[in-house]
Amino acid sequence: MSKEIIQENKMGFWPIPKLLVNISLPMMASMLVQALYNIVDSIFVAKISEDALSAVSYAFPIQNMMIALSVGTGVGVNALVSRHLGEKDFKQANTVASNGLIISLCSAVLVSVCVFLFCTPFFDFFTDNQTIISYGVDYARIVGGFCYCLFLQVFMEKMLQSTGQTRLSMITQMVGSITNIILDPILIFGLFGLPRMEVKGAALATVIGQTVAAITAVFMNIYKNKELEISPKKYPFSFSVIKNIYSIGLPTIVMMAVGSVMNFGYNKILGTFSDTAVAVFGAYYKLQSFIFLPIMGLNNGMLPIVAYNYGAKKPDRIKATIKLALATAVAIMTIGALLFLFAPATLLSLFNASENMIAIGVPALRIISIHFIIAGFSIVSISTFQALGHGMITLIISAIRQLIVLLPAAYIFGKLFGLSSVWWSFPIAEIASAALCAFFLKKVIREEVNTL
Repeated sequence: MSKEIIQENKMGFWPIPKLLVNISLPMMASMLVQALYNIVDSIFVAKISEDALSAVSYAFPIQNMMIALSVGTGVGVNALVSRHLGEKDFKQANTVASNGLIISLCSAVLVSVCVFLFCTPFFDFFTDNQTIISYGVDYARIVGGFCYCLFLQVFMEKMLQSTGQTRLSMITQMVGSITNIILDPILIFGLFGLPRMEVKGAALATVIGQTVAAITAVFMNIYKNKELEISPKKYPFSFSVIKNIYSIGLPTIVMMAVGSVMNFGYNKILGTFSDTAVAVFGAYYKLQSFIFLPIMGLNNGMLPIVAYNYGAKKPDRIKATIKLALATAVAIMTIGALLFLFAPATLLSLFNASENMIAIGVPALRIISIHFIIAGFSIVSISTFQALGHGMITLIISAIRQLIVLLPAAYIFGKLFGLSSVWWSFPIAEIASAALCAFFLKKVIREEVNTL
């Protein structure tokens, strides 16, 4: 490592407001583009038919599981790399990064095989509508069977984020999302002389977008990310390093996998009422991404700052970062809640919603949006736990929120009071989550941050 690289990273001395804006704003912008892609993708799919939208909604747990493995591994590598850079241990940072690349690609192989083999019985479990099953299998096999570039893209973006190069990370995400948005109508509806591929076209556009983003991210790391040298040959495989990565990343993987289980269960509960209710839930998830993904961008910027300053033993900078991130998240969530409360029909109309879908969806969006502001606090708290190496706390909170509170509440309310009451499970679960986050956040700051 050259001497000029061995210097204080900006995460250790820039003013916190300037630093958080500098790192998080590009990531929030890229997440907004990603959210736009999520919405546009479903808008085009909905123009095929409501069955097509339901199929993609049923497929969401599969996609979420892929994201769980890729992002969870990336979070573990990101936190460790940032911490080692804060400690000026550049060799260990490179070792962690190189091992992270290996396990990311191995995970992609596992996911690809499993999705290809088991996606048909997966859709059979939810519905006997053969059109939905056919659409769902087509979509899942393409997106899941060719997920290698998704894993590579996420890993390389996390490496850029770990050194504070979030503008470069933003570029890679935006390139992929814009490619996807452009290709969606072309491949779905068969424009410019291409065959009409419908749901297959949406899946293929997703895979191509991920491929373009992955290639861009690899280029950025090789030529622009000078603080890291990712080389599995120079920094060989190490079981102890893998263990350390998953000590942080595994709870995140499980936490996001719990999200897939929740989505799986929620779809099953809603499916007992109608496939239209599932379509509403799918539309909600796409719409809420426009609010939640910028918060994720904020968290992705916050995480390396907290981890770096924890390694550098600077508690005041850690606390200042957490406070500013919390205030920003709550402000964004407030805007989102107001939008869902006062314009739900307009939002649903983006998905070519039928009268029945509007009737189910308007009260659903209004009820669910009640938990947005509370969720802003919970999300930032969870990222703090991850940055400080407390992935298990994150896992416990997520499991309680989604499996112990959310799903049982949805099932019981649905059985007792009907479909319109199912949505109240979201605010109830978020209150429980926020209470746990407040308890653990106070404990971690008192026992670990204040004692640095």
